[in-house]
Parts: sequence; structure tokens; C-alpha cells
Amino acid sequence: MTVLDPAAARQRRAYAYAWLTVCCWATVSTAFKFALAELHYAQLLLVCNAVAVLVLGSLLAAGGRLGDVLRLSRSGHLRALGLGLMNPVGYYLLLFQAYDILPAQVAQPVNYTWAIALSALAVPLLGQRVGVAEVVAAVIAYAGVVVISLGSAHAGTVRWDGVVIALVSTLVWALYWIANSRATGDPLLRLFLGFCYALPASVLACGLLSDFDMPLGRGLLGALWSGVFEMGLSFVFWQRALALSANAARVSNVVFATPFLALLPIAVVLGEPIAPSTLPGLCLILGGLAVQQRFARSART
Repeated sequence: MTVLDPAAARQRRAYAYAWLTVCCWATVSTAFKFALAELHYAQLLLVCNAVAVLVLGSLLAAGGRLGDVLRLSRSGHLRALGLGLMNPVGYYLLLFQAYDILPAQVAQPVNYTWAIALSALAVPLLGQRVGVAEVVAAVIAYAGVVVISLGSAHAGTVRWDGVVIALVSTLVWALYWIANSRATGDPLLRLFLGFCYALPASVLACGLLSDFDMPLGRGLLGALWSGVFEMGLSFVFWQRALALSANAARVSNVVFATPFLALLPIAVVLGEPIAPSTLPGLCLILGGLAVQQRFARSART
């Protein structure tokens, strides 16, 4: 029997958690559309937010860390409040609205351009310089957005206001990422607190934009699935993968499989015909992200 050395075993576990994350992410586009067929996007946010609080709180309690909430400083609570209003409230209100308007095969790839938005916002907010490689990456990625959108528009299945909303959601997520990167302490605890503080805002958004009448059916099941696997477990799996991996880039590359895997349930479960422009556009988006990732690694070495 071949025995793996501890480092190799650790890296294998990191890949396992990374692929679990990808499997979660690959299903949620379909779950969003199932939920939005019966629920308003503000109702979907409320259900997902509440489920995520239960999932993350249970994980903290299982690890004996739930009491750490009481020991967090006042500034830590205020930071969690601000982050919670950005994500899930601001980000997912926009993202779910985009999914409500767009085909899943359009909304999902467009959402993947958030890393390009992050690079753009890092210039004014973090004082970083923009290089030629980053500009090239942005041009390639957003060309993919145009290809996917034009192809779906030609087929009569896309609205440009939905594309704009999806792109704005990437800016909100990038801002959240920048703000969250400056926070310290247990990331799971921070996320749990953020979702706790976001819950009253989600209730308010649901009351103002929709109502609380949610029919029992596949819509609610899709919302529950999204809350568990999009806002809850996927974060835990991904953090575990990064913690176990000797090199974050090794597991980060696995993420590039997500949009392609997501097309399978979109086509088979949702029954959404995949437009001829979707795969070329998706390849352009991921190509732009690959250029950006390569540039970032070169800049660190």
C-alpha cells in the first residue's frame, strides 16, 4: 500500500474541499431560477439569509465558538453590520433581480466578472496601479459578456437592463471583498454576524418590495437549497480548501470548472436551451480571468 506523505495528503484534502465548493456553486444558478419561478427576489433573499444564519450558527455551535459572538468588540460588531448590509443584502438583491430577468446561462457567467471589477476598484480604493495585462484581461472578459448577451438577445431571451444589474452586482461584491479583506478574526464568525445583522434588513426589503406570502413548492425548495449551499456550506468548504492547500493558486484553478459544470443542470434540469454564443462567451470570460490570475501571480514573485 502506498502511503501519502502528510503534505500530499493535506493537499489532496484541499482539492476535495475545493471540488465540493465547485459542486455547490454549479447547482445554485439552477436553484435560483427554480426559486424565482415562484418567489420574488426579495423573498428569495429573506429565505436564503435566514437559512444561512441557521447553517453558520450551527457550525459555530458545533465547534464551540458561538460564544465568541459575545466577546467580539463593539467595532467588530459595527464592521459586521456594515459588511452584512453589503452582503447578503445589497449584493444578493441585485444578483437575484438579475437572475429574475436573465436566462441562467447569461447571469451566471456575467457574475464571474467580479474579479475584473475587483481589479478596477483596487486602483482608486487601494492605490494599486493598473497594468497592461489587467486592461487586456478586462477587455477579453467583458468581450465575453458582450458575446453571451448579444447571442441571447438575438434569440430574444435577454434584457440589457438585467445585464447592467448583474454587472453592478459584481461591483458590490468587489467592494465587499475589499472591505472584508481588511477585517481580522475568525472569518466564519464574521460571516455569521454579518448575516445576523442583515436579517432585519432582509425582512424590511421583503416587506417593501414584495410580501411574506410564499407558496410551498419547488420555489421554496430552491430557496432553501440556495441558502444552504450558496450562502452557507460553500463558504465553509472554500475556506477549508484554502487553509489546507500549500498554494492557494492550486485550488483556485479548480473554480474555473464551475461555469461549465453549471451549464449541465441549467440545460437538463431547467430545460434552458444553451445558445451557440454561450460557450464562446464563457471561454472569453474565463480567458480574461486566467490572464488576470497569471498577472497577479507574476506580480507576487
